[in-house]
Amino acid sequence: MKTATVMAEKPDYRPSEDEEFMNERQIEYFKQKLLNWKEDILRESRETLTHLQSETENHPDLADRASSETDRALELRTRDRQRKLISKIDDALRRIEDGSYGYCEETGEPIGVARLEARPIATLSLEAQERHERRERVHRDD
Repeated sequence: MKTATVMAEKPDYRPSEDEEFMNERQIEYFKQKLLNWKEDILRESRETLTHLQSETENHPDLADRASSETDRALELRTRDRQRKLISKIDDALRRIEDGSYGYCEETGEPIGVARLEARPIATLSLEAQERHERRERVHRDD
């Protein structure tokens, strides 16, 4: 695979605004970034599952039991957020495959390398995201 060798040649590659937007190297870079992020989340989920299964001990002390249940609920909420994040990562990977990754779904303009570096699942340019958030605030205040 040609793109894999591109990454292997320069493992310290970072996309820049000076090169053609969503060129082969950038696409492969963001694909690997998304796949690595997804794998990290899945690994953490497996560790949590193992931890929760081993934490089924019965606490005789009411305070210990309450603390354990609170920790358990927090872990489950965190995992639920991460499950939703995996869905967004999968959506981004699909956009890479169909050629729409990196472009604002509202305007069609490039999202920008810096924004994608910070938030690789972004679907809106910074300007479109700000407009969206302003509209949400206005509607929320109504």
